[in-house]
Amino acid sequence: MKNTILIVSSFVVYCCGSSQNSTPSNTNIDSHANENTELAVVTYAESITAKELKEYLYIFAGDDFEGRDTGEPGQKKAAEYLKKQYQRMGIPSPLGGDDYYQEIPESYFRGGIKSSENVLAFIEGVEKPEEIIVISAHYDHVGTDEEGNIHNGADDDGSGTVSILEIADAFMKAKKDGYGPKRSILFLHVTGEEKGLYGSKFYTENPVFPLKNTITDLNIDMIGRIDKKHEEEDKNNYVYLIGSDRLSSELHNISEQANAKYTKLDLDYTYNAADDPNRFYYRSDHYNFAKHNIPIIFYFNGVHEDYHKPTDTPDKIEYELMTKRAKLVFYTAWEIANRKDRVIVDGTKEDE
Repeated sequence: MKNTILIVSSFVVYCCGSSQNSTPSNTNIDSHANENTELAVVTYAESITAKELKEYLYIFAGDDFEGRDTGEPGQKKAAEYLKKQYQRMGIPSPLGGDDYYQEIPESYFRGGIKSSENVLAFIEGVEKPEEIIVISAHYDHVGTDEEGNIHNGADDDGSGTVSILEIADAFMKAKKDGYGPKRSILFLHVTGEEKGLYGSKFYTENPVFPLKNTITDLNIDMIGRIDKKHEEEDKNNYVYLIGSDRLSSELHNISEQANAKYTKLDLDYTYNAADDPNRFYYRSDHYNFAKHNIPIIFYFNGVHEDYHKPTDTPDKIEYELMTKRAKLVFYTAWEIANRKDRVIVDGTKEDE
């Protein structure tokens, strides 16, 4: 409430001040409008907090969800939890009504995996609703091991999942206050990533919105930890970015400018190298969008000692750093959503 009052009060002060000037110039009007928008974006970004991310993650990466194995009861519980959060925030489904699930039949999977579902929520753009920005993360994990140990997947990818909830909430608060994005935003929680990028592949083969109108995918997969390379205190204010310049130099520049202006993280492009032996560019859900010539950014903190182990738990998350990384995604999405023209594709098409 305080944030909303601050924005509205600033706007009122500006309007009252302007009314005392008989003939304000267009330059002054534009300047004040830009200042007001600047105040808005920072205010809504600040609604993404470490406290709320932590509250979400302790639930989402808790034992009740049984490691969120694709098609299993724990993954179904996780899907229902996400649905309820979007309903609570007043963010609708693009599928209409109470249906937030894009069903994926058992026949689509290999290896005896049961049917599963992507979870979708949607904020419609106020000026160019047909143009879609996708913010994605996989919400599945690897379940339990043979000894019955639960793999909670707090970083992988509980961190990305709950970050999307906070980002979506920030955009919805903005829309309710009259600052809705010009373009539409699809919040896409995909299943089956750990089994082979199934959920994102299914979505791009059965898109809810035409892929030709999908202008970017910002994919978050592990942003809650610090890897060995960055353990020293003067090096841990970082995030790995992968793919930002592969298909669109403009998207890369938008990302760089958003970070320089707001979050001031060290952007590490080590894993973006074409000859990276880890091939992380091909190993998360953004790749199924890149294959269709849709520009992407993959946000990643690197692999750590708890990767795919029962010890990937929410108590080990760096919540303040995770918050800053989530804000970078928000600021980048805000700029893409509200700029005059859609992001230009000027890179080489990524073939499978």
